[in-house]
Amino acid sequence: MRCTACGSLEDKVIDSRPSEDGLQIRRRRECVVCGNRFTTYETHRATPLVVIKNDLSREPFDREKLLRGLMTATIKRDIPTAALEQLIDDVELELRQSPRHELRSKELGEMVLKRLRSLDDVAYIRFASVYKDFHDIAEFKQALKGLR
Repeated sequence: MRCTACGSLEDKVIDSRPSEDGLQIRRRRECVVCGNRFTTYETHRATPLVVIKNDLSREPFDREKLLRGLMTATIKRDIPTAALEQLIDDVELELRQSPRHELRSKELGEMVLKRLRSLDDVAYIRFASVYKDFHDIAEFKQALKGLR
């Protein structure tokens, strides 16, 4: 690591411990040349998750895009944003624990629907109607039957 004061690459680690969230290692360092002390954080670079769309194009997994979709499905419902964030955290954790780093958008949608169903039936139907792209009322009725 380069010293923040003199730019030297020679330093020694004085202290090392996990960060509060446990996802990083916090290291306290001291420059061997000038004695300046500084802190660095090391994080594990996760393999990017890739979503394969219906047209077979690929795009990176986007938490914000998923959150926007969930917020649209839950509009005027009494569901806190924290619950939606937790739902996304659960989905992302399951994806990261999987040996695969690519998944079809259909699989992602099913993972979200499974969790959303236990959260709110109306939000489930709203999300499903966009995700499953219902073409007629019969498909919509079939989804409603599945809730019973």
